[in-house]
Amino acid sequence: MRKSKKTNGLKVTAIAGSYAVILGFDMAQEDCKGLLGFSIHRTDHSENECYYMKGMKTFEETDPGFPSGSLYSTKDHPWQGFQWSDYSAKPGNVYTYTITALKEKPSQLIPFATTKLKITTESEENEVHNVYFNRGISAVQEYVRRFGDEKPSEDDAPDSPKFKWLSRGLYEALEDFIKSCEAGKHSLRISAYEFNYRPFLRLLKSSIDNGVDIKIIYDSRKDSPKIKNEERIIECGLVDHCIPRKEGKSYISHNKFIVKLENDIPISVWTGGTNFSVGGIFGHSNVAHVIEEKETAMKFLEYWNELSQDKKTAVIKNDVERISPTPILPILIGKQCVFSPRKNLDALNLYRDLALSAKTGLFMTFAFGINDLFKNVYKTSNANLRFALLEKKTRSMKQDSPEKKAEEDAIDQLRFKAENIFAIGDFIKTNKLDGWVKETLSDLNRNVQYVHNKFMLIDPLSRNPIVITGSANFSNASTLNNDENMVIICGNKRVADIYLGEYMRLFSHHSFRESLKWRKPDQKPKFLNTGDWWKDYYKNNDRAARRIYFSKIH
Repeated sequence: MRKSKKTNGLKVTAIAGSYAVILGFDMAQEDCKGLLGFSIHRTDHSENECYYMKGMKTFEETDPGFPSGSLYSTKDHPWQGFQWSDYSAKPGNVYTYTITALKEKPSQLIPFATTKLKITTESEENEVHNVYFNRGISAVQEYVRRFGDEKPSEDDAPDSPKFKWLSRGLYEALEDFIKSCEAGKHSLRISAYEFNYRPFLRLLKSSIDNGVDIKIIYDSRKDSPKIKNEERIIECGLVDHCIPRKEGKSYISHNKFIVKLENDIPISVWTGGTNFSVGGIFGHSNVAHVIEEKETAMKFLEYWNELSQDKKTAVIKNDVERISPTPILPILIGKQCVFSPRKNLDALNLYRDLALSAKTGLFMTFAFGINDLFKNVYKTSNANLRFALLEKKTRSMKQDSPEKKAEEDAIDQLRFKAENIFAIGDFIKTNKLDGWVKETLSDLNRNVQYVHNKFMLIDPLSRNPIVITGSANFSNASTLNNDENMVIICGNKRVADIYLGEYMRLFSHHSFRESLKWRKPDQKPKFLNTGDWWKDYYKNNDRAARRIYFSKIH
């Protein structure tokens, strides 16, 4: 949901996803003289609560001296920026945000202009698209506040406090998806890469024992995840219901989808980037996307049927391209499936062309470095804002190798461009940074610690946003070699708003932590600015571009 309102010169735009509300502010530059920031008050009409939102910075003059990790009301210590996000929102709730521009001095803040805006967050479910993002960040201040330095364990129950907080409804939705099946009526066809989370496998076995028809294709090409998959399959009694995907030894069966059939007719599909593993569900960032539509479910079932025959890679490419021909531009309103492996890079080139078509905003995730096609996008795109969220600068390479150094230099060159705003996964590793407490990783993941998402948003705030989401990384291998699936969703503003809110949540989290690398442990604390901090938002830079982009509906 999107809404914009202007009162006495203060414009506020809200973009509400399910768990995130992005707020953009704007004022005439001449009205900003003396501006000390914005207070943000939230009324939750659904839960009958109201309070000022909090931040972690204070004015030096009025600093109460609370211990590290404390939060401060924006009523007394306002937000100094023109874009703010509420990541404590809940799906389907009604909120009123009251934004007040404050001036004068820290000890006597005077309202200059106030704008109230009422908005309803999106529910995770609707008639066609159900979208679930896990928390995706265990190394975070809120985790430390709730659980201290106690790490989650794979042996924890799914409904343990730590796992419920980390799942943020994703695993619960997966359970509901399975439990909704009735014996003699529903069937499930699963294609999995990591297939080894015990509670999930046990849930499937329980459903089978109750009479639900379930068949599973799992990756059996490489020792990882093959060995763990097969150990858990045997342990949970699923051997007779599983089909190992063996052909193509150097490739991976990277799908993570479930087709649900009713009376032998496919009716919905669970897809996205979430592996059926403890790390996939509760560790690094992931999304699960359920599409309640027969036509899309049928495409996935056709694809599953071909995979179930464990065909050689060269053979199955013909079937894949028959089931899902490469879409042509312009992309039509609705949904289109793109499966892999494919005979050429036409699909990846399509994603490149769609990225280049962005007029105002491009938002991409990269779990394994940036493919050369997309380096060129970030070099030549005409979009005013181009965000990239990376697990790390490059794919896995030998440390200190010339190739790795060249890749890192190429990323650094892209970051110099004002339109490009990059963030790389990181966490706070020390208690010596004033106001912040040390964070630790969950240790639930080995290869990918932070950013496992695979999605692209093209002009998400436009009338016809495009969301590309699924299991495939934007790479040659994902297109030519691996079993993968992607869905292109065009013209669905609700889906775009949910994805954008979650993108900015993850981006802001890692962007800030990456910035701390350049702070010295003994550096003086950064207090709120009593000078003309706002001037930087009216220059020819990324801050100005963000102010303009998030303060209007395109």
